[in-house]
Amino acid sequence: MTQYAHYIFENAQVFTADSALPFAEAAAVRENRIVYVGSRAAAQSLKGPGTRLVDAGGGTLLPGFIDSHFHLLYGALNLDGMQLEPAASYEDLSQIVLSYAAAHPEAAWLPGTGLRYNLGPGYTPLNRFHLDALVADRPIYINAFDGHTSWANTLALKMAGIFNGSPYSANSENVLDEHGESTGELREPGAYQPVSDLVPKPDLARQRALLKEGLRLTASLGVTSVHNMDGNAEKAALYAALDDLGELTCRIYLPYSVSPETPVKALEKEAAALRRAYASEMLRAGSVKFFIDGVIEGYTGLLVEPYADNPATRGAANYEIEQFNRLVVEADRLGLQIFTHSVGDMGVRRVLDAYQAAQAINGRRDSRHRIEHIELIHPEDLPRFKELGVLASMQPLHAPMQVDENDIWPVRVGRERWPYSFAWQTLRQAGAALVFGSDWPVVTQNPLKGMAHAVNRRPWAEGLPPQNQTLTDTLLAYTRDAAYAEFQEHQKGQIRQGYLADLVLLPQNLFAVPPAEIASLRPALTMVDGRVVFEA
Repeated sequence: MTQYAHYIFENAQVFTADSALPFAEAAAVRENRIVYVGSRAAAQSLKGPGTRLVDAGGGTLLPGFIDSHFHLLYGALNLDGMQLEPAASYEDLSQIVLSYAAAHPEAAWLPGTGLRYNLGPGYTPLNRFHLDALVADRPIYINAFDGHTSWANTLALKMAGIFNGSPYSANSENVLDEHGESTGELREPGAYQPVSDLVPKPDLARQRALLKEGLRLTASLGVTSVHNMDGNAEKAALYAALDDLGELTCRIYLPYSVSPETPVKALEKEAAALRRAYASEMLRAGSVKFFIDGVIEGYTGLLVEPYADNPATRGAANYEIEQFNRLVVEADRLGLQIFTHSVGDMGVRRVLDAYQAAQAINGRRDSRHRIEHIELIHPEDLPRFKELGVLASMQPLHAPMQVDENDIWPVRVGRERWPYSFAWQTLRQAGAALVFGSDWPVVTQNPLKGMAHAVNRRPWAEGLPPQNQTLTDTLLAYTRDAAYAEFQEHQKGQIRQGYLADLVLLPQNLFAVPPAEIASLRPALTMVDGRVVFEA
């Protein structure tokens, strides 16, 4: 008896990400698996009375996008409050803050997220006086787009008890003026946590509502899996509750978040326990997440040489070397995959050193440990990715497209280091395996905008090596290779018979669209686990 397909996608340019059959005309899905990939004519044999035929109209069918660096709950919760990503000047910021304050007269706090650096008047560093000039009688607390720096007005600083400074952890700073008073700039969590802790948090019902809103956005953009970059038992339970209700519309790979205060024994007691508790196709654990440094913009990224525009500092590490190595070796011994945030070239080196130490002590295995971001790399460390089998997890939209006053990153590192800045192609040529993601909510989670950035990037100055990616390499970094980066290459990331039915349909032929127009494309349909979760 013939088992008919539930869906047949036809009249399509099917990009399979399968090297054995890179392109096809049609694909068929039964329940939650792909059951056929090939010609349109042969697919008709799977058509039955209940089959839905999806005419792609010459559009492109792709494996569902896998975002390799994501913050699902954090991003969803940030959908509340002021959305500051559109602000390109102090005037823009002023308008958003004043409009939000007027629209929310009952709000005790005015929180916001997504702000760029140097958005004071005339692109100067923002300070409390600039915020006081907008609203002084209610506390303002604003996060930078990258989550590593915050700004507060005078009232918020005084309410938190840090107006005249405060003790804080390593690699954090409450920036003070010549009078010993806070400027309102708070670098890294150790400095801004006292203010952040005072901002009212949504209750569980509101968290779930915002999470669903975030998932709807994810589905509309064709993202079918995410490698979440923060996690614990509480967050896992929240995601699992949605999964139990059939409301989890995106697969989640969840890590256990490690901090400098995490004891070594917690890795076995809590991280390994999380792996045992969550091992479904929709929600999996089995990894740990570290931060070795901060960000270039806040001088908290760890560099080999001093900052070009502040020679007094090289940044700092969040861990002492021995402590970090000890935690990495133990996580590796437990068979956990390791993700480590590192933006600076010395940070990258220390992470590679720790992974190498783990191999020397525990023996080499297929660990697929990763370094996240790698915004700057020292040329001496390029070959070590291939030698150690370390994956490079990078975010195309983090790289400035040009050097101007809208982004302070290139000025911080200086022109001499530009050849090794966001060095996607240089790493690829050195043998590193690359995967791409967004770091949402740091930037938009839209993978098509990320792809456009990767394909269309140009050198910042004449003579620099090109770092732009081919369209095929970029697609693979968001699909097949991203599945490999989470040990799931056997069942997702490709349109292949027997694989999970995670698909995204674009209404245009992606390979015929001018590169400059890729960012404007929008999915027509997204399927996760054989279920349509978005349709335009």
